[in-house]
Amino acid sequence: MRFFLIDRITLWEPGVEAHALKNVSLSEDFFDDHFPRRPIMPGVLILEGMAQLGGLLLEVSLKTKYGGNAKALMTVVERVKFRRAVRPGETLNYKVKVLSLNEAGGKISADAFVSDQLTVNTGIVFAFKYVQDKNLDLKRDELMRIWLSPPENCFEN
Repeated sequence: MRFFLIDRITLWEPGVEAHALKNVSLSEDFFDDHFPRRPIMPGVLILEGMAQLGGLLLEVSLKTKYGGNAKALMTVVERVKFRRAVRPGETLNYKVKVLSLNEAGGKISADAFVSDQLTVNTGIVFAFKYVQDKNLDLKRDELMRIWLSPPENCFEN
């Protein structure tokens, strides 16, 4: 099973920062066991969502600044603080900022909010792995197109 923990990217500035939303639904598989009759989103999945957004931002930032095409691999998670539980029906707002970037890797700061309440904050270090895989690039491009497209109103004529 593959987890995509981003529903929509709401701010996208390569080399600088990105914001994204994750709508937390009771139908998520992890709620079956975490925890019965008291569903709470696992903290490691909140971190994964922040890492997905941060990795994407660093990959595009690398391509923009150095012309490199690499995949960002999370190597270090620094000083994680979990400040509140996330429950079904809530929306996570991820905010990541590029702190450093070079051809070997990069570092981001990452925060997750529910409404205006800080939920999780951390720093994440990534290493770049240079991979030549056309199919992987095509899948990534399709996901980015979906995540960056404006929401559609199905009731408009």
